[in-house]
Amino acid sequence: MRIVQIIDSLEAGGAERMAVNYANALAKKISFSGLIATRKEGTLRSQIDSKVSYLFLEKKKAIDFQSVFRLRSYIKKNKIDVIQAHSSSFFTAVLVKLTYPKIKIIWHDHYGISQDLSSRKKTGLKLGSFFFLGIISVNSALKEWAINSLSCSNVIYFPNFIEDSFNSNEELVLKGVEGKRIICVANLRPQKNHNLIVDTANLFKDKFPDWSFHLFGKDFKDAYSEDLNKKIIDLKLENTIYFYGTTNNVSSALKQCQIGVLASLSEGLPLAVLEYGLHKLPVVATNVGEISKVISNEKEGLVVESNDLNQFADCIQKLINNETYRIDMGMNLNRKILLNYSQEVILKDYVLWLHSLTNFGI
Repeated sequence: MRIVQIIDSLEAGGAERMAVNYANALAKKISFSGLIATRKEGTLRSQIDSKVSYLFLEKKKAIDFQSVFRLRSYIKKNKIDVIQAHSSSFFTAVLVKLTYPKIKIIWHDHYGISQDLSSRKKTGLKLGSFFFLGIISVNSALKEWAINSLSCSNVIYFPNFIEDSFNSNEELVLKGVEGKRIICVANLRPQKNHNLIVDTANLFKDKFPDWSFHLFGKDFKDAYSEDLNKKIIDLKLENTIYFYGTTNNVSSALKQCQIGVLASLSEGLPLAVLEYGLHKLPVVATNVGEISKVISNEKEGLVVESNDLNQFADCIQKLINNETYRIDMGMNLNRKILLNYSQEVILKDYVLWLHSLTNFGI
């Protein structure tokens, strides 16, 4: 089987990381694995395995016939069987199929605002779905939405998975007191609700002055980012909260932290929680998306209601006050992640499903 992943950019986001994860993982299992970025490259470019065939289309506009035919030539030359189109890149895949009907399209839905799917725009997807062979949804709500809203009967839920941590030569040195660090890995977007973390840090600055918060994720330099930075300055939290932006080696940061948090207002299945578990960190996260399926009891982590400051802060305080509880919780979550969300577990089911749709050999 010969499969290529398509994604609009290689910036550090959940859908983008999963496109890279699938390309890298499949390179070890099938005869050809490729990855195509349509509009923009980014920090994840360096994480593509050397065995993966890579193409950057440099797409300039919504309908860019030059990039469509360039992709068509690449598909024909490399005898691609399946395009796995992530998120909005399905549009490019459909345009290629109109010029090359034998190609098969799997659409991978990573939509992160699964708490309010009623307002999701679906006209383009509805039309595009006539050309989909199958749909992969990253949570059960998205699966039900696809079944009820789109014109493709082959819909399946596959959770996100994590590949073995990518290690670059970039070794990070975190600020703050060693052994007293709390990490959040989330791009600076409103749905990630960093304000809840800032408010928690403000409650802790006198009670736990040695503990600090370390935030990793893309800073879009927008109003949300400006408001966060102003709030931190106004509350005099510059020595409590540290921003690092994106990194190619978040593993290095996770190894230096004691607690992982996620304060999101909405999610699909966040890779951050899986990464925390992989690194044996205890987790406090909000009850959105599939988080409560990953963390199903208090031995695996602490799940709180979205935007509940008192509950969020109280749970972090429990972990700060009890190192043994932290260690045990991190170990329990690690076991669950390895058993249910590892690359090998998900890829086995994925390949079987794809084979059932295409009848291609592996």
